[in-house]
Amino acid sequence: MKNLLVKECRLAAATITYFFLAAGLLTLIPGYPILMGVFFTCLGIFYSFQTMRENRDIEYSMLLPVSKAEVVKGKFLFVMLLEGCSFLVMALVTVVRMTALKNVEAYLTNPLMSANPAFLGWALVLFGLFNLVFLRGFFRTGYYIGKPFVLFCVCAFVLTGVAEALPHVPGLEALNVPGPAYAGTQAAALAAGLAAYALMTWAAIRGSIRSFEKIDI
Repeated sequence: MKNLLVKECRLAAATITYFFLAAGLLTLIPGYPILMGVFFTCLGIFYSFQTMRENRDIEYSMLLPVSKAEVVKGKFLFVMLLEGCSFLVMALVTVVRMTALKNVEAYLTNPLMSANPAFLGWALVLFGLFNLVFLRGFFRTGYYIGKPFVLFCVCAFVLTGVAEALPHVPGLEALNVPGPAYAGTQAAALAAGLAAYALMTWAAIRGSIRSFEKIDI
């Protein structure tokens, strides 16, 4: 599996995908829907799958002494690695915003989502959604990427809108507090996001393996 991951990173991935990991720095921008950093990271991953398709990477992978299930797992490991790197950037920027920049006026009066543990929980949910919608959709055919990505975009923008709106619902204001006043509530939201990511990714891997094994490559 390690060799498959190296192959994905060195041969299959588009170079531009790695530049999109910097999208996590969008978390620094006040008055901006910072969950869009997740979308741009996923867009970068999409470019890699586009490159893989044009270079017939799936066909090449099937010539290697690996099973179809291992091919699927290798792709998922590659995607999860990129998601983890992007999430780490977001987490580091969130820590900076909650400590060194906690008294900056632009952040204190920001009407949109604040960078806090709840935001990181939502980011994990969006990454899990990408795995479940896009990757699961891709492995239904092993070729088509357009429809799964469009479907992910629709779902992602709807979920982002819900995430931005919820803190304005009476009783849920704690989700958007930039400081440590509601650390327990926000930590619970982060834990829920992590659980959702794990569940959606597990379901996506299981479903992708079942679909891909039925395809005649």
